[in-house]
Amino acid sequence: MLSDIEPLADLLADARRLVVLTGAGCSTESGIPDYRSPRPGPRSRPIRYMEFVRKPLMRRRYWARSMVGWPAIAAARPNSGHAALARLEAAGRVDTLITQNVDRLHHAAGSRDVVELHGALAEVRCLDCGAITDRAAMQARLRAANPGWIAAADTINPDGDATLDRDDYERFVVPPCATCGGMLKPRVVFFGESVPPQRVAASFAAVERADALLVAGTSLTVYSGLRFVRAAAERGLPVGLVNLGPVRDDHLIDARIDGPTGAALPALVERLLR
Repeated sequence: MLSDIEPLADLLADARRLVVLTGAGCSTESGIPDYRSPRPGPRSRPIRYMEFVRKPLMRRRYWARSMVGWPAIAAARPNSGHAALARLEAAGRVDTLITQNVDRLHHAAGSRDVVELHGALAEVRCLDCGAITDRAAMQARLRAANPGWIAAADTINPDGDATLDRDDYERFVVPPCATCGGMLKPRVVFFGESVPPQRVAASFAAVERADALLVAGTSLTVYSGLRFVRAAAERGLPVGLVNLGPVRDDHLIDARIDGPTGAALPALVERLLR
């Protein structure tokens, strides 16, 4: 991996308006798994938006599993990869960080110019009145409404959804919006849901301003992130990659480090800031 740092550092050496696109691989070393890496135990597919809004049982299922999974997400802390990107921004080299992650670890590490493409688990939104509340407050309400509901998590997913050792969700109580009594949903983009257009526009605008793009911790399987790589390539921008494993549209990558972001990003940033 170390032998690959120089080509990537050379590619990005002259970049003064760098855009960074990050994915779940940036957070795996903080204890938050991604959806695609091999791991033991059963895998559960992420909930889809229409299931959540149309099926009360699926909504109860999500919140029951989230009540168990949320503490692990809330307790996660930034790793050395997050810290390296924040350091690069503080040095004036990063224009915008676009993240597909919903864990707010980039913010916790000190990054400031962040577009949360898929939202943030730390907030809950009412689908009826639009009120935004804190996820920790929702956790307290969930526990108060379900005092006897105990379950253990087999696995935790990046969206806070946990695979549990029980499935009797019919009795689980989901509190309504405290403002209007409406339906509450985590302020994240579920599968089958569109990314808010203002976030997409802000991300494309950042790519338009950029003089290089660095992709970190994502296989680019999901189009919501891949489109910005394609846009950068169409502009002729240098595109660098730090990721463990193959990526979609591999031919668009000009230089890469094949390795975990927690080790590779600090070494890369150290080289860029010499």
